[in-house]
Amino acid sequence: MIKFALKVVILAAVFFGLTKYDVLSGLNVVENPDGPLGIYGTYLWIGLIFGVVNAIVGPLLRLLSLPFVLLTLGLFLLVINAALLALTAGLTDRLTIDGFGTAIIGGLILAVAGWVADQLLDR
Repeated sequence: MIKFALKVVILAAVFFGLTKYDVLSGLNVVENPDGPLGIYGTYLWIGLIFGVVNAIVGPLLRLLSLPFVLLTLGLFLLVINAALLALTAGLTDRLTIDGFGTAIIGGLILAVAGWVADQLLDR
């Protein structure tokens, strides 16, 4: 449970970095300064939703799309990560994604960040 909470914090930091420093111009977060934790609470909320979606829906999508993943030598995983990011944006009104390309790049960055977080937390 602690590993998941730390991963949510890392994902929230990645969302913060992507939107605050305008790394992806099509990925926007509507901050809530009046929330319980201020603007950081918004990023923690989005990180939590993405973590839950990735933990529950992600394995199911990866299993169902296994033939496409094998056929494309793993490149279809980028589409799955984009779909998970789009699903997160659909579940909250605080995150917006402007296009499919932004979702692909954002999903790739979040997948790499999640992998790095898993590597750091498994030690």
